[in-house]
Amino acid sequence: MPDGHVAAPVSRAVLGLNGGSTDPLVIGLGCELAQGRRTELIAIHVVEVDWQHDLNDDMGPGREQASRVLDLAEGAAEKAHVSMRAQLLQARDIGAALVDEAVSLDADAVIVGLPYRKRFGGDFAMGRTIPYVLKNAPCRVYVVREPVADGDGRDGARRRDR
Repeated sequence: MPDGHVAAPVSRAVLGLNGGSTDPLVIGLGCELAQGRRTELIAIHVVEVDWQHDLNDDMGPGREQASRVLDLAEGAAEKAHVSMRAQLLQARDIGAALVDEAVSLDADAVIVGLPYRKRFGGDFAMGRTIPYVLKNAPCRVYVVREPVADGDGRDGARRRDR
């Protein structure tokens, strides 16, 4: 951290997982923050439920994928020798569910992953979840972005500009 400031230790962190390419980064950062401390990690996968279904409806394939994601997270935490519990939620909005859980768990950090993706026209896209969490979470928010993939034009553009 700049100016010699050290971030306060994290005692409880919510890890927002989605089954995507950034999950290993989110889990890795969570385990790193917890290493050698009494940090409690709560891995959360939110299955988004549309308005045509009741929140208590069994969302079948979404729940099965979420269970696999959470099992992998628990396995990674076990290998890193850190404490983690997993929660599967169904909600109308993923960002709101993550913030609500962070509040109810009195978490001091939320960790979410951001894949590097572009919309048509080449604009960088963050989606809806991360801006919502950044705006509404009452605690620290760590956003872990995956590296820019080779071949998307960005690295080549940087080399040409030199």
